[in-house]
Amino acid sequence: MKKQVSTNAAPGAIGPYSQAIDTGSMLFASGQIPINPADGSIPEGIEAQTKQSLANVKAILDAAGLSVDNVVKTTVFLADMGDFAAMNEVYAQVFTAPFPARSAVAVKTLPKNVLVEIEVIAVR
Repeated sequence: MKKQVSTNAAPGAIGPYSQAIDTGSMLFASGQIPINPADGSIPEGIEAQTKQSLANVKAILDAAGLSVDNVVKTTVFLADMGDFAAMNEVYAQVFTAPFPARSAVAVKTLPKNVLVEIEVIAVR
């Protein structure tokens, strides 16, 4: 069984994908860039962008009846690996031990030229 998860509290999908798919035991959330769903704005700087991306992740988790405590794996895409430490500071304010497994990858560009995109996998 797979069920689409959708919420207006996070940016809507702008292509042929879902915000998240819930399999009943696992949730696979698409990467979240730092778009404020209320007004479409993108904050300045890696700290503010990481905070907004994580707020979008939290909104999707909430729509599925989950929280960051259910997250077992994250992937963080960075436009500049030089932003890793600053992103990590914000990230560490959201996730607690035992921390999810994580990959952090530098990419050439991200949608809308943002600095960060974060995707998660969560379990029930």
